[in-house]
Amino acid sequence: MAQGPPQISFRKPRPAIPSSPDQSLMQALLAGGRPVASSCGGDGVCAKCRIRVLEGRENLSPENETEKFLRARHELAADERISCQTYVHGDIRVDAPYW
Repeated sequence: MAQGPPQISFRKPRPAIPSSPDQSLMQALLAGGRPVASSCGGDGVCAKCRIRVLEGRENLSPENETEKFLRARHELAADERISCQTYVHGDIRVDAPYW
């Protein structure tokens, strides 16, 4: 049985959206109609696009050097990821304060 694309679900009752391995989490959220805070347009500079990952952290790409730098600089919580630097490889459940 073929498995569909990874799904991004939300803490609040909203329909899940699909993701693709060639899209960042930010790109998938925007394509699915969810707003994502950003002042750098996804260039990995501002860290405003941080997303809280409630479930499925193991289904995300490892942190790259840009994300590690931003995590330290902005003192991100352990459950937060920089969505423009993160790729989804399996189902996840997320939240953001502005949704």
